[in-house]
Amino acid sequence: MKNILLLLAACAGPALAGGSNYGIVPGALSSVQGKVTEWPVPTPKFARDPAPGPDGNLYIAVMAGNRIARFDTKAKSFNEWELPAGARPHGLLVDAEGLVWYTGNGNGTIGRLDPKTGRVTEHRAPSGGDPHTLVIDEKGIIWFTVQNGQRIGRLDRATGKITEYQTSGNPYGLAIDQGGAVWFCRLGADSLGRLDPATGRVTELATGDGSRPRRVATAPDGMLWVTLYGNGKLVKVDPQARHIVKEYAMPAGRGGGPYAVTVDGAGRVWANEIDTDTVALLEPKAEAFRVIALPSKNTGIRKAIIDAQGRYWYMGSHNGKLGVIE
Repeated sequence: MKNILLLLAACAGPALAGGSNYGIVPGALSSVQGKVTEWPVPTPKFARDPAPGPDGNLYIAVMAGNRIARFDTKAKSFNEWELPAGARPHGLLVDAEGLVWYTGNGNGTIGRLDPKTGRVTEHRAPSGGDPHTLVIDEKGIIWFTVQNGQRIGRLDRATGKITEYQTSGNPYGLAIDQGGAVWFCRLGADSLGRLDPATGRVTELATGDGSRPRRVATAPDGMLWVTLYGNGKLVKVDPQARHIVKEYAMPAGRGGGPYAVTVDGAGRVWANEIDTDTVALLEPKAEAFRVIALPSKNTGIRKAIIDAQGRYWYMGSHNGKLGVIE
């Protein structure tokens, strides 16, 4: 039985990984102690989106500093790479080969950094614009949003070819469901968008007036979880039935500003409330929140991720500190 479980774990791909389809299968702590540790990043110039790599280290987009940083989780030390002028990296992920892919929010590109050599390769989006958030599917295709450019992009890593799909509503966070469909938050249109990769057709699912969906994550059971920044709620969506299963009022209410959301290997949903310096942990079976207070004030979590061990990593874009909850 143990060998079968190990085999299943080894075969699990990004589409089944949960979290935010970042290529690393999220683990699950046996129990969340609520211990929080933070480290100041070398260049605290709106460092924002962390992502785990296959080497167990954390990579961070330093937007205003125009750099990519790496945190060595064993040595507890940082390294940085300078990016081409004007790139302004927004989001990033690390593929199975250890290459770092990032959205060039300032110059309309998807960039690739090889940490071994420091070499950067840029792929320019056909319409330019402001590439925002990116994820990777089980085939290794990278999907990304172009917020003000009103597009969803598809990058073939093998060829560098980018294909774009027109949409609207200022697409923000996105995730891939277990059927391969691309779901994205239409922040400016109070709805979710769904892109069928086979046909390119985009459909919508309304989330309510004033909801302003910000980010979405796929759970191990296939459900989607969405933070509604505008009304202080967390929403569970069935992507196959294409309907909202349930809404949960977040602990801080309408003024909390639910932002980043991710799911660990046990199906626990982690959602931060950016205006209260807290992380709320939802146990789906008990349907109850546990609130974990952060040690720093004005933290500014905009993206968070679960690593292979089940630890919750976040980047404080306001206070310039990388943090982990165990």
